[in-house]
Amino acid sequence: MLAKDLISDTIPALHTSDTAVIALNWMEIFKISHLPIVNNKELLGLISDVDIYDMNTPEDPVGNHKLSLSNPFVYQNQHIYEVIEVVSRLKLTIIPVLNDDKEYLGLINLNDIIHNFSSLMAIKNPGGVIVLELNVNDYSLSEIAQIIETNDAKILSLYVASHPDTMKLNITIKINKTDITSILQTFERYNYNVKATFMENNHLDDLYKDRYDSFMKFLDI
Repeated sequence: MLAKDLISDTIPALHTSDTAVIALNWMEIFKISHLPIVNNKELLGLISDVDIYDMNTPEDPVGNHKLSLSNPFVYQNQHIYEVIEVVSRLKLTIIPVLNDDKEYLGLINLNDIIHNFSSLMAIKNPGGVIVLELNVNDYSLSEIAQIIETNDAKILSLYVASHPDTMKLNITIKINKTDITSILQTFERYNYNVKATFMENNHLDDLYKDRYDSFMKFLDI
């Protein structure tokens, strides 16, 4: 999914002659805190509501305001992951999109990013979630996929998060089955540390009951 596929067709750009009042009104309407200032097809920068409030001159054109942001943007063919990185790092509510000639094409709204990212991560698809914790050197995507597929399941999405200042990884896996009991048991046989699981409550109850019964049988020996 590329930046050009995420461009909003509802939020307009400001011109240098537009007043700060107009900018604040649009920000209120669209529930955002930033707007691009564009001259023809040239992106001049982003103005924030904080910039406007600091100037305390709401009737002045936005072209007269000093901008606190250093003209952030993404190119049309950048991936949604790169878009998210820029928006997150700069704490933006929108991000302008330019073509290869640095001409302004439109902007991406944070809400649209969240909506499309949820589709990309298969969040709306039914299924269970497993979180594994392992060392960096032990991470093998092929082995994880093999364990899941040998239990007649498929990976819908997977993402990796590193622990700060450690060699540990958290691997979060979305699977196309709600009953992931057999998959969990296989991971445990392969000595994986299953940090967390999320599935339907009745399946969790069955899993805990099986473990309890096994433990009681062990005590009887």
